[in-house]
Amino acid sequence: MKAFDIVTLTVNPAVDKSTSFKGLVAEQKIRCEIPRYDAGGGGINVSKAIARLGGNSMALFTSGGAMGQLLEELVAKENIASEAVAVESWTRESFVAVDTNTNSQYRFGFTGGSLTEEESERFLAKIREFKPKFLVASGSLNEGLNADFYQKVAHIAKENHSKLIIDTSGEALEKVLEVGAYLIKPNVGELAKLIGEERLEMEEVNEAAKKIIAKGGAEIVVVSLGPQGAVLVTKDHYEFVPAPNVAKKSTVGAGDSMVGGMVWALSQNKPLKEVIRWGVACGSAATMNEGTQLFKGSDAQRLFDWLKHK
Repeated sequence: MKAFDIVTLTVNPAVDKSTSFKGLVAEQKIRCEIPRYDAGGGGINVSKAIARLGGNSMALFTSGGAMGQLLEELVAKENIASEAVAVESWTRESFVAVDTNTNSQYRFGFTGGSLTEEESERFLAKIREFKPKFLVASGSLNEGLNADFYQKVAHIAKENHSKLIIDTSGEALEKVLEVGAYLIKPNVGELAKLIGEERLEMEEVNEAAKKIIAKGGAEIVVVSLGPQGAVLVTKDHYEFVPAPNVAKKSTVGAGDSMVGGMVWALSQNKPLKEVIRWGVACGSAATMNEGTQLFKGSDAQRLFDWLKHK
């Protein structure tokens, strides 16, 4: 088996369908443009982002039914190494449509089909076969899948001496923190919930992140601030990076692109000051493209070059 420095996990992938239309009117047939199909889901998007930066990763994901077959074909077109774990439930779809009259974006997501206990264990067993330097678990969990699934992934990462990078939320993230991760990426609202607060002001983010680090929940906490940028916190380091001002066309995959940029930079042994800037550059570049196509490498490079001086 070929060794990979980065392995991404997507237990609940999706076939992303995007289109555009002119005018949204209730109870009338809406004529849409020819749809675009992309392989989606947190880990898959992270692998796609890494590939756009010239990096390599292994994308491990579940696949079921005819939609799963389409997903596998779409992943293959991305020229990323991948392995699909067959499951009975059909792979889900997501749908994004833009009203060109108003430039308003409408996003529709479906829950993933349930996994059997045997399928879940088979996916976990496959993870154990890889011993990457970085293990990236990203995205939502399937309907009915126990919230401790990513916690089990965290235990596997520790056993294999892999650095776990986790991008999820809610109880699933809370359970991971009990084991510990290398890097987590909550937004401000999620960070507040993790420390038992209703909300956080900007000046409180640093101390909130350090509370998680002090308890062994993570070594690096990257807090997404949306259009304001992002903050990276370690036990002895704080870095705020503003988001560049770009013409926004779609926010689909921006968070995954940010994770992909950071993981790629970490795999290249970049300093943390550059890691967070690559993350913000890739996340911002993703918003410059329509639908579900993530970012162009040239856009990410240009934005990173600008952020180097910020």
